[in-house]
Amino acid sequence: QICNQHNAEAPNLEQALHRMAQTEPNLDHDVSWFLLPSYWAKMVVALISFLCFANSYDGDFVFDDSEAIINNKDLRAETPLGDLWHHDFWGSKLSSNTSHKSYRPLTVLTFRINYLFAGGFYPVGFHVINIILHCTISVLMVDVFSILLGGLQFSNKGRRLNLAPKTSLLAALLFAVHPVHTECVAGIVGRADLLCALFFLLSFLGYCKAFRENKEGHNFSMFWVLVSVILGAIAMLCKEQGITILGLNAVFDALVINKLNVLELIQKLLHKDKSLENAGLLRKGLLFRITLLMSGGASILYIRWRIMGTGPPAFTEVDNPASFADSLFVRAINYNYYYSLNAWLLLCPWWLCFDWSMGCIPLIKSVSDWRIIALVALWFCLIGLICQALCSEDSHKRRILTLGLGFLIIPFLPASNLFFRVGFVIAERVIYLPSIGYCVLFTYGFSLLSKQAKKKKILAVAVLGILLINVMRCALRSSQWRSEEQLFRSALSVCPLNAKVHYNVGKNLADKGNQSAAIKYYREAVRLNPKYVHAMNNLGNILKERNELREAEELLSLAVQIQPDFAAAWMNLGIVQNSLRRFEEAEQSYWTAIKHRKKYPDCYYNLGRLYADLNRHIDALNAWRNATVLKPEHSLAWNNMIILLDNTGNLAQAEAVGREALELIPNDHSLMFSLANVLGKSQKYKESEALFLKAIKANPNAASYHGNLAVLYHRWGNLDLAKKHYEVSLKLDPMAPGTKENYNLLRRKLEQLQKKGS
Repeated sequence: QICNQHNAEAPNLEQALHRMAQTEPNLDHDVSWFLLPSYWAKMVVALISFLCFANSYDGDFVFDDSEAIINNKDLRAETPLGDLWHHDFWGSKLSSNTSHKSYRPLTVLTFRINYLFAGGFYPVGFHVINIILHCTISVLMVDVFSILLGGLQFSNKGRRLNLAPKTSLLAALLFAVHPVHTECVAGIVGRADLLCALFFLLSFLGYCKAFRENKEGHNFSMFWVLVSVILGAIAMLCKEQGITILGLNAVFDALVINKLNVLELIQKLLHKDKSLENAGLLRKGLLFRITLLMSGGASILYIRWRIMGTGPPAFTEVDNPASFADSLFVRAINYNYYYSLNAWLLLCPWWLCFDWSMGCIPLIKSVSDWRIIALVALWFCLIGLICQALCSEDSHKRRILTLGLGFLIIPFLPASNLFFRVGFVIAERVIYLPSIGYCVLFTYGFSLLSKQAKKKKILAVAVLGILLINVMRCALRSSQWRSEEQLFRSALSVCPLNAKVHYNVGKNLADKGNQSAAIKYYREAVRLNPKYVHAMNNLGNILKERNELREAEELLSLAVQIQPDFAAAWMNLGIVQNSLRRFEEAEQSYWTAIKHRKKYPDCYYNLGRLYADLNRHIDALNAWRNATVLKPEHSLAWNNMIILLDNTGNLAQAEAVGREALELIPNDHSLMFSLANVLGKSQKYKESEALFLKAIKANPNAASYHGNLAVLYHRWGNLDLAKKHYEVSLKLDPMAPGTKENYNLLRRKLEQLQKKGS
């Protein structure tokens, strides 16, 4: 039952603790740990959680941040806010076949607010919010753990008592400094897990408040129960796991509020005992509250299902190979092995990786595989804990173990593959909420050891050492998440068989211009996963740029053979075929790419280049016009249109296209240059000069800009200015075609003028 105690200063708290100890064992009694007032305990937890991840504040956008933030149009002001409710986490329409169906509009909304306040894609603000969220959650954990470990007790004034101040502080510190949380805090897309956890905990604490005015255990606040359901819905709109809090609230209600003995209830059900009311099932409104929670949860899930659509998300075998295994036995064995690895990451979070897919964890296909031991160990521990949670005569022990297991298992269920296929093998971010249960079980184990140990201080020092090691591990791991290069390279030693790790290292090197090193990693990615089409595509691109066209064609042809709808590979294959002067095949490849991706401006641009090479000028102009319609800021397509019209003598049309382009992209110096050339040929010297000068101001080291401006002055008769810009052009590029000849002509003309003048 809920007791009525005074919670005024420390002496009254001690008296309350003493009275509680008379009826129920107190977890803090035998624990040698710091006893701090609630305010100071929360300050310590906040400070230490901040220190763990502070060095990630100025990190870059890394890994999934590119797709979820930089390339996500839902963050930009021109996208209507209403679109957020119809798009997935990555900005795709939920109705699309390619959507991952990850519906997190509130998380995307916070990204959008970050973007608007920062005035662009500046990662510092995004990182700072993540750090603040983790600190806030860690502080809330002090209250949550005080309830989970010490029970729910209120004073006469309705103030909740912390009956386990030492162990709740320890558990909160364990949570705050757990290295497995680094992905959620240092990786910006981890915002989804942080926001979900925040409202998850607020829902739990709100549910606890429903019993604040409860004197005999029969009354409760309907308002706070409904608030808890709403907060659970908000948690789910941040990330799917949030819905599980409603189930946990029901478990908490049964075990803590109603002190239900699960084993006794099962026995009575099996024996069809009519005294179920005495078992606590119908007492104190439990059945009504559970019905309310279940109805709320069912309504939330139904609404989400209607918004998401009926189709499941589309994942590939490389994302989650076990889920594609034909044998039920192989699927079951590997799912359980994944569970054991998740448990190991909670126990020993030393080997951490940004991605665990693509061969990182080979499938178990036989019972002779030694890794079966991990499954046996996991279920041995779980069954032991479950038996203790159900069968122990100590109600205090039953409650803590059941709540610990509940918080460990229930939030993990959406990621377990039991209800639907998930798009990963292991994801450290999904352990953020289950780690609450781990911290409860660890702290309870520590209290039991303390009770038996003669030298309690040595045990406390050992736990303190674990906390310090975790703090250092968090700081190290946070520094690895600061840049993609460090993040990807850190994974090479953890998952050397993961093709995606080698692919990402190669991509990072290629982006930095180190093509030779990138080729090595791309080749290794393809070796590890011979069906890795994205690695083939990127490797083919580099080989194309290095003029190794035959091998590039082989790789790209294989990529489209493996994945016939891979539009980017079809386009790149077309570029290679164009370079090999196999124009008909190139045209067919381009149109196949457009067939699979109708809105593909880059492909239309390359198709236009092919038509220009074949002197099919009308087709080229149409292709480039399609590119600019799909992507109005496509500078290369606009430029090629202006240049082609200029070269074919259509100066008026070239001028019109140039002006249209500059209205859309007013600061593009290459467009200014192209239009200035057209205006110069049309003898609109003054306007041409202004555009040339503007282009030079934007890009002062372009030799061609100075050279063509010199030609304009030469035609115009401004010979001194022409001489000046010819000289600047030759200084920037002594081998500039035509510039030296024009400069010599000008010098001879100036010499002739001097002779005439003399």
